[in-house]
Amino acid sequence: MTATTDVTATTVPAAAAAPVPMARLTLVELRKLADTRAGMWLLIVIGLATVATSAILLGWADDSEITFTALYTFGLMPSAVLLPVLGILSVTSEWSQRTALATFTLVPARARVLLAKVAAGALIAVAATAATAILAAGANLIAPAVGGDGSWSVDSSLIWQSLLLQVIFVLMGNAFGALLLNTPLAIVIYFALPTVWSVLGGSIRALSDASKWLDLNVTSQAMTEADMTSGEWARLGVSVGVWVVLPLVLGAARVLRREVS
Repeated sequence: MTATTDVTATTVPAAAAAPVPMARLTLVELRKLADTRAGMWLLIVIGLATVATSAILLGWADDSEITFTALYTFGLMPSAVLLPVLGILSVTSEWSQRTALATFTLVPARARVLLAKVAAGALIAVAATAATAILAAGANLIAPAVGGDGSWSVDSSLIWQSLLLQVIFVLMGNAFGALLLNTPLAIVIYFALPTVWSVLGGSIRALSDASKWLDLNVTSQAMTEADMTSGEWARLGVSVGVWVVLPLVLGAARVLRREVS
């Protein structure tokens, strides 16, 4: 007598076989930005500081300076300074909070997780810029009541250039976070290293020419003015390559290779 055994093919559930959609990963990373106490308070501080910029201009600026353009550009300062810290936290928190094992177990493709973090950083920069524009518009409506100019004229290139600048700064935060994978160290290096380079480039004659191309603090100033020239775009591109693209590539390589314990 011959015994036969039915072998049933093992099927992999569709949910396990199909990768998590990038849109869902990005939404998860956006939610993570406000999940921690540090991230939530950072967002609150950015919001309050942005409101304060409008109050400062309405209360103390010269009447001729109270315009939509002034309210908008001044209002972007808090997010330009603090949003990159949020970009750093989005990457380093996986390691400092010891959630990397859970994250990379659920989504083994680390490159997709890092890409979702970068996309979330870009989206939060866009949202912050849009919120600043809305706040500036509201403040500009009040301007005539306090004697301000209340002018609405603004160059369209200034809007998208400022938006691009916000995204660049957040991506720089992502890059430093991925490269160092340590929250305090990444924050200190992010603020200290460009500042030191700016001081050296401005004080040492031999570095003055190089700083015009490699100092992001210098090259990004052109983005606060309308209609950048081709030379200004070239210098900005070189500095972004050094301070954003290069550390982001090196940081991605480190994230992909680092042992998760």
